[in-house]
Amino acid sequence: MENKNIRNVAIIAHVDHGKTSLVNEMLKQGNVFRDNQVVEDRVMDSNALERERGITILSKNASCIYNGVKINVVDTPGHADFGGEVERVLKMVDGVLLVVDAYEGPMPQTRFVLEKALALGLKVIVVVNKIDRPDARIKEVVDEVLELFLELDANEEQLNSPFVFASAREGVASVDENKKGTDLKPLFETIIDYIPAPSGDETAGLKMLVSSAEHNDYVGKLAVGKVERGEIRVGQNVVVCNYHDEGKKVKSKIVSIFVYQGLKRVNVEKATVGEIVCVAGLSDVTIGDTICDESSVEPIEFVKIAEPSVEMTFMVNDSPFAGKEGKFVTSRHLRDRLYKEAVKDLSLKVTDGDTAEKFKVCGRGEMHLSILIENMRRDGYEFQVSQPKVLIKEIDGVKCEPIDLLYLDVPEDCVGTVMNKMGVRKGDLQNMTPHGSRMRMEFLIPSRGLFGFKSEFLTDTRGEGILSSVFYDYEPYKGEINRRDYGALIAHEDGEAIVYGLYNAQERGELFIGPGTPVYAGMVVGINPKGGDIVVNVCKRKHLSNMRASGSDDALRLSPPRIMSLEDCIEFLADDEYMEVTPKSIRIRKIILDHNMRLRERGKIMRGEISSI
Repeated sequence: MENKNIRNVAIIAHVDHGKTSLVNEMLKQGNVFRDNQVVEDRVMDSNALERERGITILSKNASCIYNGVKINVVDTPGHADFGGEVERVLKMVDGVLLVVDAYEGPMPQTRFVLEKALALGLKVIVVVNKIDRPDARIKEVVDEVLELFLELDANEEQLNSPFVFASAREGVASVDENKKGTDLKPLFETIIDYIPAPSGDETAGLKMLVSSAEHNDYVGKLAVGKVERGEIRVGQNVVVCNYHDEGKKVKSKIVSIFVYQGLKRVNVEKATVGEIVCVAGLSDVTIGDTICDESSVEPIEFVKIAEPSVEMTFMVNDSPFAGKEGKFVTSRHLRDRLYKEAVKDLSLKVTDGDTAEKFKVCGRGEMHLSILIENMRRDGYEFQVSQPKVLIKEIDGVKCEPIDLLYLDVPEDCVGTVMNKMGVRKGDLQNMTPHGSRMRMEFLIPSRGLFGFKSEFLTDTRGEGILSSVFYDYEPYKGEINRRDYGALIAHEDGEAIVYGLYNAQERGELFIGPGTPVYAGMVVGINPKGGDIVVNVCKRKHLSNMRASGSDDALRLSPPRIMSLEDCIEFLADDEYMEVTPKSIRIRKIILDHNMRLRERGKIMRGEISSI
């Protein structure tokens, strides 16, 4: 039986190709908002970090009505680091809108999400977005998308997927590439005509796969998923089971059921096949579980989420400033939060470290882990993290490392500089094609070769370069890569930074701090561009002498300090450094704070007595 009044679709694309803007206009034209209601841009990006960074981090559900048909829309992230969010929601929908930029064409994440959609047999509608761009290449992009379908072994039906040409910003769409359109009706009609209505046996026992989990302060944990079979009712006795864990069979009771109406969750008494619902009352449910009727316990197989490739060690802060700014500072607080995060985010793996104060956290990339760190510090946590490292595997007795497919879009006059940097980082050029006055290059590069590369790349391309990457495969280890060719300026003693001390220190390199900043011995206060670590005394005062007054340093001119963001600090980290994270501050420090002890340990490394600090 088909539920012809429902369509379930996910919006998938590469980052910045216009998914959230398209959802915005679909909701507006689907009569979700009042005529006089003020609607902000990217209304689906409700998280504070999402609005600040202009990216989607979490998948979110909404719905709109067109000609009496309810269209459940799932907005997904476009950044490769959050690909797990895309993978888990695809089991909840019957089709996808693949959004492609009319100039950039298919990018690494486009390939990744399309491959997942095709593997699940989902119907695909290709939306060529931003057709109003003056540099749009509509015909070429259509050909590039079709080539991508062929590369991914799409079947004949998938190759005949419909194309819609849209400008999400203007809220218009057309099925004719030569016509602009006046609204999104062509897109809505294509969804209703091409995306199949959800089907299932309404008379059989309940079966619902949990594809997402949320938390509500009033009703507790919410399990989100599509009703695959039967009917779900308030007060119904159910069994929570898991396809990959045969021993899990937990009896529970449905307390509340919510469905999506626009951006809101609305309480209902029951829901039937095809509806995407939120269920409250199941405390032991996790993503990948199946909610079944007691009479027919049959778990559904959940999609395998790609493995993480980057690891960082999270640990209790033990610096001289420990405990001064954070609310949650103990190992118990840190452990509880990290394991709770791993339940919500399937791409995240958390394990206990070699001591009670350390935890190994594995994610999809630097941004994936930096978002976790930022969320934790905003919630009042104080901790330290180590340098990110890639996860090395042994495959058939060969040491292998993760390789990324990297796309670089650069001005032509910057190609030589970028190629040189790629050579140093073991990048292997796969393709190079001109795009007007710019050049697009594709590389296969070790994931560790990208650590710290973004800031260098933007400097080399004068801020005009575009960089994006996605995990490709594991390949034999490529050898050593010199991660950074610069050193650190390290504070000599505890105290407060003084103008006179900073003035003398800035001759050695670029500083991260200004006057009045509290520092401690072993804290990194700047960068030495010539390489090697240098100890500087930023707390040094100019004392009174018989020649000059102590206040005569008022005329000293300090260069503005370099303000380091969280991502900058992660890129900067060396293997003998930690990043100290608190709700108010981010500091870089040496693992061994005492200068003499640091020198002794370095001597042992050079003599081969130990492998690392």
